Amino acid sequence: MFTLPELIFATSLTMFKVNPFIVPLDDIPVLDYPEFRDKVNDLMADEGCHCVTYHAVPLGAALRFFCCIASDHEKKLILLSHEQKASPLPVLDSLTLSHISFHMFEREIREQYGVEFTGHPWMKPVRSHNLDGGCIMQDTGMSPPSSRILHPYSFYSIEGEGVHEVGVGPIHAGIIEPGYFRFSCNGEKVLHLEIQLGFQHRGIEKLFVEKQSGIQRAILAESIAGDTAVGHSVAHAQLMETLSGITPSPALQCERIIALELERIAVHIGDSAALCTDIAYQFGQVVNEALRTIVINTTQSWCGNRFGKGLVRTGGSHYPLIEGIAGMLLSNLKEVEERYALITHEMFTNPSVLSRFEGIGKVSAHQAGMIGAVGMASRSSGVKRDIRWSHPFQAFSKYSYEPVTLHQGDVWARAMLRKLEVEKSMQIIRDLLGGCEFENRHVPVYDFSLPASSFILSLAEGWRGEIMQSAVTGEKGNIIHYKVKDPSFHNWMALAVAVRNQEISDFPLCNKSYNLSYCGFDL
Repeated sequence: MFTLPELIFATSLTMFKVNPFIVPLDDIPVLDYPEFRDKVNDLMADEGCHCVTYHAVPLGAALRFFCCIASDHEKKLILLSHEQKASPLPVLDSLTLSHISFHMFEREIREQYGVEFTGHPWMKPVRSHNLDGGCIMQDTGMSPPSSRILHPYSFYSIEGEGVHEVGVGPIHAGIIEPGYFRFSCNGEKVLHLEIQLGFQHRGIEKLFVEKQSGIQRAILAESIAGDTAVGHSVAHAQLMETLSGITPSPALQCERIIALELERIAVHIGDSAALCTDIAYQFGQVVNEALRTIVINTTQSWCGNRFGKGLVRTGGSHYPLIEGIAGMLLSNLKEVEERYALITHEMFTNPSVLSRFEGIGKVSAHQAGMIGAVGMASRSSGVKRDIRWSHPFQAFSKYSYEPVTLHQGDVWARAMLRKLEVEKSMQIIRDLLGGCEFENRHVPVYDFSLPASSFILSLAEGWRGEIMQSAVTGEKGNIIHYKVKDPSFHNWMALAVAVRNQEISDFPLCNKSYNLSYCGFDL
């Protein structure tokens, strides 16, 4: 087998060392599917590689498939492509048979375009509820044959003495968004959890194509997942800037990373409170909630919105980080850092807390790697996966970042990872504030001239993990396809794995330890 550098050289794969990257469609080799499959298998044999995206784009009478493999340790992004006639519907050998992490990508392609993947172990819907392994066509000019419209979806079931099923959702008692959880249990022990999402069908990706205004697209980006407004906005802004040839100033790049790390701090501290809530540790809950409020109010003082909406825009900012804002930010972070250190010390030395965190909801490094987990879901299980380190973007391209990695893979690890990442994020902000001039007066750019017939891919590390946004432009330079991947696309499966062999009463705690996004999944 080739080593990774030899493989890239020997097979003329399209490889990039920059994030985002852009390439003319004509410069991307179109492989026969058997060759494409073999090269993907060779790349994925390296444990340091994972699939960033595998999706299809209708181009004329054909479907063009794009697959991006990230080599984390080599810090490279490898782009592969194959093309299939749209009619008759393609039938392809499933990659999932060799690499389980491809199961979601192939299921989504099947659901959207009707492509058959021979040997796929479970072609269940991704976001469709009334089709059992069927497909929903996007506006591609293609229509699924009526034979594909099958009976309502059947959940996986387990038979046996004492086995029973428990359904939760899709409407919940709280204010969270809709999701359905079907537990197969033996007594109180969870044997299997099947998670069904896709209740909203917001049409985000389609709207990115329909909306022609830069401001409309910017608002769409920050609405993909409300608690990751900054993360998705950064991914979108840098995509549009690379596509249109805009180079953001060093000050603007620093501001974006500061906002991104503020978002990470706020959510991690809020999740610390939620974890305390689920184990009835009220002291930890109320202190962490108060600290989160300080952080999000800091963001509000900066840009007028607690979640950072309106802050990140292509080419510039309406809210430059002037000296007064920077001083306020540092002062507030100092208070939060000191108080968060005290409360987390209390949490992680409290026997009652530890008895509910340690050993609960374990996901091994092998399991995390198989399902393609990203972000904190992977790092808490010992898989070193962090875009800030492997494929740096914005100010991280000149900032040496080393990810926090733990190996226990349980609720304790996911809680501790939050504490450690809060500390690192605060140091990042202090470093950037101390080394950059923040009198940035560049105004945002909303009207773009885009290159024709090009493919672009942008990655950012949101607080949940890897965010991917990609676009394809047509012959007139207009965006004809837009693809979004929130980290929850991968990580919901990690939750399903985490609750196996746990008491069903541990589910809320395991769920909060990931805090995955419904709307980020239900595009």
